[in-house]
Amino acid sequence: MQSSPPRRYQQLQTEDRVTLASLVQQKFGVREMALVMGRSPSTISRELRRNAQPAGYASAAACACAQQRRSQGRPPNKLHRDGRLFGAVRHFMSERWSPQQIALTLAALYPKGHGYRVSHETIYNCIYAQPVGELKRELIAALRHAHNKRVPRSKGQDRRGQIPDMVSIHLRPPEIEDRQFPGHWEGDLIKGAANASAVGTLVERTSRLVMLVKLPEFKPASAANVLQAFTDKLLGIAAPMRQSMTYDQGREMAMHKELSKRTGIAVYFCDPHSPWQRGSNENMNGLVRQYLPKGTDLSIHSQEQLDAIADQINNRPRKGLGVRSPLAVYRELLLNSPQHSTLVH
Repeated sequence: MQSSPPRRYQQLQTEDRVTLASLVQQKFGVREMALVMGRSPSTISRELRRNAQPAGYASAAACACAQQRRSQGRPPNKLHRDGRLFGAVRHFMSERWSPQQIALTLAALYPKGHGYRVSHETIYNCIYAQPVGELKRELIAALRHAHNKRVPRSKGQDRRGQIPDMVSIHLRPPEIEDRQFPGHWEGDLIKGAANASAVGTLVERTSRLVMLVKLPEFKPASAANVLQAFTDKLLGIAAPMRQSMTYDQGREMAMHKELSKRTGIAVYFCDPHSPWQRGSNENMNGLVRQYLPKGTDLSIHSQEQLDAIADQINNRPRKGLGVRSPLAVYRELLLNSPQHSTLVH
């Protein structure tokens, strides 16, 4: 019977090492062992040289030695769960920072090539691939949308009605679109369970600063309630930072002319089914949903609690602001305004 040609340069498996240990005890030579096992003599001699112990060659000790050498030859994961960098990422995520915000902040703190710099994709891979059990649930819950896997954002349809005397977004001055001057806001409502509760959101286009507006528990999205709540909140803004507001065609803004009369703010309306025309607010609503999840009762939150949530969001670094926070940019804009005033929100 003719033997098959020896296999070369292949890592020995556990069963191979058991066989090799038996042949060593029987005093076989290297070439004889190679012939029996169908391996190259160089493979056998290298295995005996690397993994034999002073007392001789044993399969269990050889497997442990090979495994240790294998782990030492591979660099550890950058976000190993016992490492300091993973601890820092986990801390920032507990503060509701997104992976991109964490990556940009670390890039601003450490020079290129530093071990503490990490991309947001690496953080996402760490969240979805490495942790298991409670740790994985904790990290996913800290993400904005908390999906069990990464999925694209779904798009709904706007089924809201028409509003009288609307001023189209296409008549809005071009400097608002270009974000050349501060004081121009985008507004919206986020709804609670069964649409029985709601919270207003206002986002300043230049600084991305957000303000949250508590609405009454009874018919929160009615035009009268929205008018009163938005008026009170907008009047708390310094006059130079209160220029215009862009809104979708929700019926809650039916009394927009009265809002303009009370606050001096011009109201412009987006086209139907065009959420990208007020993209800053749409993006901010996603951030706010981390604190006010869908399907929950939003009426339980006081205005003080909503202000605390807004403060935490406004202190996060933003890529579009050069890794500065919206609050820092808003303060700078306010200090540079023609009528210097105290920040109120």
